[in-house]
Amino acid sequence: MSCCWAGNYNSVSKQVRLLGWELQQCIKLRYIQVRKIRYVWDYLEKRFQKVGLLEDSNSCYDIHHTFGLGLTSEEQEVRRLVCGPNAIEVEIQPIWKLLIKQVLNPFYVFQAFTLTLWLSQGYIEYSVAIIILSIISIVLSVYDLRQQSVKLHNLVEDHNKVQVTVMVKDKGLQKLESHLLVPGDTLILPGKTSLPCDAILIDGSCVVTEGMLTGESVPVTKTPLPHTENTVAWKSHSLEDYRKHVLFCGTEVIQVKPSGQGPVRAVVLQTGYNTAKGDLVRSILYPRPLNFKLYNDAFKFIVFLAFLGIVGFFYALGVYMYHGVSPRDTATMALLLLTVTVPPVLPAALTTGIVYAQKRLKKKKIFCISPQRINMCGQINLVCFDKTGTLTEDGLDLWGTVPTADNCFQEVNSFASGKALPWGPLCAAMASCHSLILLNGTIQGDPLDLKMFEGTAWIMEDCDADYCTFGMPGSHIIIKPGPKASWSPVEAIAILRQFPFSSSLQRMSVVAQVAGEDHFHVYMKGAPEMLAKFCKSETVPKNFPQELRKYTIQGFRVIAFAHKGLKMKKLSEVENLAREKVESDLTFLGLLIMENRLKKESKPVLKELHEACIRTVMITGDNLQTAITVAKNSEMIPGGSQVILVEANEPEDFVPASVTWQLVENQENGPEKNETCVNIGNSSVPDGARGSCYHFAMSGKSYQVIFQHFNSLLPKILVNGTIFARMSPGQKSSLIEEFQKLNYYVGMCGDGANDCGALKMAHAGISLSEQEASVASPFTSKIANIACVPHLIREGRAALVSSFGVFKYLTMYGIIQLIGTSLLYWLQLFGNYQYLMQDVAITLMVCLTMSSTHAYPKLAPYRPAGQLLSPPLLLSVFLNTCFTCIVQICAFLYVKKQPWYCEVYRYSECFLDNQSNFSMNMSLERNGTENTTLIPGSVLSFESTTLWPLTTINCITAAFIFSKGKPFRKPIYTNYIFSFLLISALGLTVFILFSDFQDIYRGMEFIPTLTSWRVSILVAALTQFCVAFLIEDFILQNRKLWLWIKKEFGFYSKSQYRHWQKTLAEDSTWPPTNRTDYSGDGENGFYINRGYESPEQIPKAKLELEGQTTEQHFWTRL
Repeated sequence: MSCCWAGNYNSVSKQVRLLGWELQQCIKLRYIQVRKIRYVWDYLEKRFQKVGLLEDSNSCYDIHHTFGLGLTSEEQEVRRLVCGPNAIEVEIQPIWKLLIKQVLNPFYVFQAFTLTLWLSQGYIEYSVAIIILSIISIVLSVYDLRQQSVKLHNLVEDHNKVQVTVMVKDKGLQKLESHLLVPGDTLILPGKTSLPCDAILIDGSCVVTEGMLTGESVPVTKTPLPHTENTVAWKSHSLEDYRKHVLFCGTEVIQVKPSGQGPVRAVVLQTGYNTAKGDLVRSILYPRPLNFKLYNDAFKFIVFLAFLGIVGFFYALGVYMYHGVSPRDTATMALLLLTVTVPPVLPAALTTGIVYAQKRLKKKKIFCISPQRINMCGQINLVCFDKTGTLTEDGLDLWGTVPTADNCFQEVNSFASGKALPWGPLCAAMASCHSLILLNGTIQGDPLDLKMFEGTAWIMEDCDADYCTFGMPGSHIIIKPGPKASWSPVEAIAILRQFPFSSSLQRMSVVAQVAGEDHFHVYMKGAPEMLAKFCKSETVPKNFPQELRKYTIQGFRVIAFAHKGLKMKKLSEVENLAREKVESDLTFLGLLIMENRLKKESKPVLKELHEACIRTVMITGDNLQTAITVAKNSEMIPGGSQVILVEANEPEDFVPASVTWQLVENQENGPEKNETCVNIGNSSVPDGARGSCYHFAMSGKSYQVIFQHFNSLLPKILVNGTIFARMSPGQKSSLIEEFQKLNYYVGMCGDGANDCGALKMAHAGISLSEQEASVASPFTSKIANIACVPHLIREGRAALVSSFGVFKYLTMYGIIQLIGTSLLYWLQLFGNYQYLMQDVAITLMVCLTMSSTHAYPKLAPYRPAGQLLSPPLLLSVFLNTCFTCIVQICAFLYVKKQPWYCEVYRYSECFLDNQSNFSMNMSLERNGTENTTLIPGSVLSFESTTLWPLTTINCITAAFIFSKGKPFRKPIYTNYIFSFLLISALGLTVFILFSDFQDIYRGMEFIPTLTSWRVSILVAALTQFCVAFLIEDFILQNRKLWLWIKKEFGFYSKSQYRHWQKTLAEDSTWPPTNRTDYSGDGENGFYINRGYESPEQIPKAKLELEGQTTEQHFWTRL
């Protein structure tokens, strides 16, 4: 387990004032800090224990009575000592530290060594170019890191400077800096403020915006923790809905509503980095490592190139020792060959591909805060979509209401007629059962609530003197009929208490009072299936399932309403009511039908992804039947495919957990809507239709049961699971993780609200948000539709292919130079300007522009290779190396057989007399026997004159061959700069080869040769290009050939999902239909995901077990 340690054990001591007299008590603590979280050594338990938060074992009674009146000053001091300050401190990294970190990167260290060696040998131009490029790269990296550090520091800086008011026991209210807060402090919320910690609301209610955490700016109502005297842990008491009582750090309180018993109070739950905001900052400081094969393979590739360099080093040592060269020159030349194989331009070349892709994405309004994930997007083969606001329009249109009377559904009241909604219990419920607030005269809240309230034509007001007859405080919201509302006998309704909606509970309720009445009413709304469970069975129409399915199969969003009267007459009794008592024995009122239209981009995008063989999955909090219909209408489920409904039930008494498989039949729809309808039938999947033409659909409840009791079934379901409805945020994250365990590369596209956990968990999370950069996900699209998904995949594939191309090219470039230089080591080296032509004019320019080719507009039905160490790539490098070896060695040997050939280094005097025009660059050193020996600065030879054009043209053609266009990138000629550079480099090389200008020959250190020999060199180079191009294009890049080879030799994908697809295709009993299976073992444990986004799905039994622990209280032991 890798951890960031703050240091060794730290011990702190402090004087503490106890019971009003000085006690010189030295409290010594041993603690460690792991990734900003403090752990204190517990001497009794003999283990480290996390501090900075209240224990979950505290009951509602404990929180109200132990902490409700605040801590004493002494308790605060001890807790400050143990927990540390309530601060989220992000240090702005000094520039010198960032510089040192960058410069000490192993690659830059090797690069510095290489450049020093080259400069010592007079290879100044290219070295200076690389130094300038490296400096620019380092400066840009340091600037980027510094900017990120400053932004993050500014994000959390204000958090530590908030002035707060706390209640100190026996001393009253006290103002202090927020960094002095400790868990257990009682915080007073005066009004609009930013929360500096996580806190549990214990008195009064308030409205907050949690946009910083969820990306959703919709106001959220928080209610106080109930007063109960049981010993059950407070989270267990509230079950999955505990978040309604918690005010999270970093959120904004925009409105407070005192209960009448004093100011709004909250108990500090967590401080510092333990808070929700602290956890968010920690996720930025310590991101989840990217487990991507490309990056692992890249390291292995560089190690392989370094190994080739070491082989070259020992080869050069042998050659120079054989020639009897001085040890100093031998070591220098051997080290030069060591540096040839690892090109110093490699980091810049790989970075440019990501930069180009990021720039193109930005033009499409897609912003990225994690550029390394762009390459990952090229491997995505499964995309999960939220439904509402992602596949369908964010806003809902009112279609109609279906009221009930005498246990029967009545006629539909259509909103299309333009008539006002008639008065009745259903109208009262729609007007009052919502979480809307009045802020500065404007109604704000959830868009669905807002649309529903507007449909009643009622208006909202703050309570004032006109409504004093209600006999209640002036902090409650009043609703009354508007000018356009239908006649109503009710003058006004006051909303006294709310039990907020949560996606896990799938319902909300309010307690209200009608003007002039002395009793109270409960109104409830929610998912029809859920709400019906809380109603008296005799009030729910017998045809309720059929009526509900009638609308959900048409893709409508359906919300049910219920009501009951409360006999109590005192407001104080209402304030202390438990939700369980309120939400029971209700009367069913009817249904509200809302249209949720598909976005126009959804269907074409899903079709494009389907044609590209990329799986699409819907994860939604909406009704299952609605989700199935939307999936069919959007063609996420293609026409003719079978849908199998998977319904799982928890074990009850002596009946084990069960899972039922039901086939959903296709049905023709009524005349009103030309869309697909579904119906539960008793058919079975036809024998000929078994395979990949079936899709599983399930609810979040069923998913949870299968996860706990049928875990072995889960992979089988997931490989063909398409619809997951009524999913909580925690279940969405869990589902993404399970897909990843099957080796899928998962993309997630959502609106950033309930999806933030899943967006972070996916390989590529795309938030549809107006903000340029959302902390909820790596990618953010300002255009709120799913067209961004194929854009991102296309750019990811293009960037991935570009990275592979650059790697292959730079590998071949190093090998080409290694072979040429190794051959010339028997004589001398290429000249400095010969190297400069290859390194600057070709490699540097080409590498920096090779990746700028745009993505191909059409998604191919397969992905690019995901790893460098794949057979086609390795074979490509190997074969090109063989071709280079053959051509260069043949040229090296064949030039020696030419009649005009002269060994310049042996007969230099004779040669210099005959070639006086070219003698000025010769540096000869005579020895005592009148022989001449070329020192390292002298490179004139027929061998170098022959090999240089071959290696240079080889570098140019390799760049062309490895810059593959279709199917993942546009053709090479569309990359104008790259094409121009290639043509220019080739033209310049051919010009130098055939020119007879003495200045060029003198500068390039060439020897003139016969024109026929130059033609032979060009023919050899072009022949090598043709052979390499044909083999690369028609064999190595031939997908059909490789698939045939895999099939013939029995090679199969190691991916888990491929294994399951193959296994299930051969299983004649799969998929099951119209049967029920039971778990053989009901003791499979419980699934608990304790992350911030997923606290909902903690099974009640497990929580009860946790509540029974006899662990001694940590603070007591202290």
